[in-house]
Amino acid sequence: MMSTPPLRRLALTLLLLALAACGGGGGGGETGPLPEVDTRAVAQDDPGSTLPANWREGPFAEIFVRAYQDSDGDGIGDLQGLISRLDYLQNLGVTGLWLMPVTASQDADHGYAVSDYRRIERDYGSLADFDALVAAAHARGIGVVIDYVMNHSAARHPAFVNSKAGSGNPFRDWYVWQAGRPSGWNVFGGDPWRNGGSGWYYGAFWDQMPDFNLRNASVVEWHHDNLRFWLNRGVDGFRFDAVGNLVENGPNAWESQPQNYTLMRDVRQLVGGYAQRFVVCESPANPVPFADACGSAFAFGHHGNLAAAAKGDTAAIRAVADYFETAPLTMSTMLSNHDTFAGQRAWDQFGGDPAPYRLAAATLLLMPGTPFIYYGEEIGMAGAAALTGDPKLRTPMSWTATPAGFTSGTPFRAVSANIVSQNVAAQLADPNSLLAWYRAMIALRRANPSLSGGSYEAAVVNGSLLHFQRAVAGERSLVLINYGRGNASTTVDGLPASSTLSNAFPPSGTDLATDAGGSVTVTVPAQSVRVLVLRS
Repeated sequence: MMSTPPLRRLALTLLLLALAACGGGGGGGETGPLPEVDTRAVAQDDPGSTLPANWREGPFAEIFVRAYQDSDGDGIGDLQGLISRLDYLQNLGVTGLWLMPVTASQDADHGYAVSDYRRIERDYGSLADFDALVAAAHARGIGVVIDYVMNHSAARHPAFVNSKAGSGNPFRDWYVWQAGRPSGWNVFGGDPWRNGGSGWYYGAFWDQMPDFNLRNASVVEWHHDNLRFWLNRGVDGFRFDAVGNLVENGPNAWESQPQNYTLMRDVRQLVGGYAQRFVVCESPANPVPFADACGSAFAFGHHGNLAAAAKGDTAAIRAVADYFETAPLTMSTMLSNHDTFAGQRAWDQFGGDPAPYRLAAATLLLMPGTPFIYYGEEIGMAGAAALTGDPKLRTPMSWTATPAGFTSGTPFRAVSANIVSQNVAAQLADPNSLLAWYRAMIALRRANPSLSGGSYEAAVVNGSLLHFQRAVAGERSLVLINYGRGNASTTVDGLPASSTLSNAFPPSGTDLATDAGGSVTVTVPAQSVRVLVLRS
């Protein structure tokens, strides 16, 4: 997409501000002076990267800052609180953080109703706090990726307040308006057209989150300026929200339209102009094509099969084995996240049974893709018993057996239902805990390059036993996962003849050797994982 020449953009900006100050004409909207819109251009100024070259291989931790750690006693997590927990995240072994929106928001909770794209949410701190977080994370070799909402803004965003003022306002075309209410639309089970007084605007997710008109080149370039604003500060990339919904072509053509891929390819090109950055997109309805457009996309659908396979569902085991036969190895994988449409927290999905939970975590972390761990997943946090919907999944982090580990005040939301048993303090002292398992799987992944960035080969399902190989130059890993409740043996063929397979996991395992024909027989106990590594 062509950029607007700087002088022309400056003149356009001054004109827009002048017109907005005069009310923009057209009538039918806000009374009194209209707010100014920050349309300042931002030129690329890449600070470079100090992160390891392979930091993007993960795993990443998805962090809801509001729920992670409170530093000042107001019951709300903040950036300084997150900084205080970076050593924990480093010891867990993550190489990146995805922060749910940290920009100023109207919703004052989840953050997806963005009211200022260049300011930090007041509850979380300041830009100086954010800069300190990025510096502290980088010092530990951890990248910081932030959520970016390109599809819509908050209704209180100055651009929409101006747009709503009337058809003559210079920001009118920044959003999607119709003079009359369009008919025949049903998006996510409801009518996306909202009465704005001066017309009807499109807001698929909420009447307080109007959709941008991304056919307008000025809007797109403004988003690009916002991205450069954060990249210039050292942000390591973005998670893009709702990329399947960027452009609508009619009541039956509002998902994954061709323009969406073009928009995201242009974004990927922009971000790719900075050193070692990362982009991952959210498109539950059509994830694989967006992996090409964005660089990576969340593997929706695969996440459900990971959970079902861990419970012993043979059809799901086959689906897991087959997934990366066609999906790009750059997909981003997960067990769950902050949205209920992606499922409940893993603990609740597995009914508190640690055996399938561990198998699911191992599959997530040893298969291809960039794995994402939802905060608290590594200790088995449950949802809040007293809550429903998305809030149930977004409870304060269980650092100790009481809410005091999260805040010295009153938590902004009910805590996890199993905080007494599933908390960091208790599990750090237990070598057999779920936290210890996650740390072991992550360490295994990071110690063997074939497991973090290798190919995916020779996937075989034999009943409830899955085995596959991953390889890079000089190293080949054989991963065997037995989801069944009985011991399983298998013979793996096609390996180098008369070679030693070094035991990598479990610690009690022994080395094995292939025979003259390149075969080896391996026995895997019930509901367990075995990893063997061949090096040349």
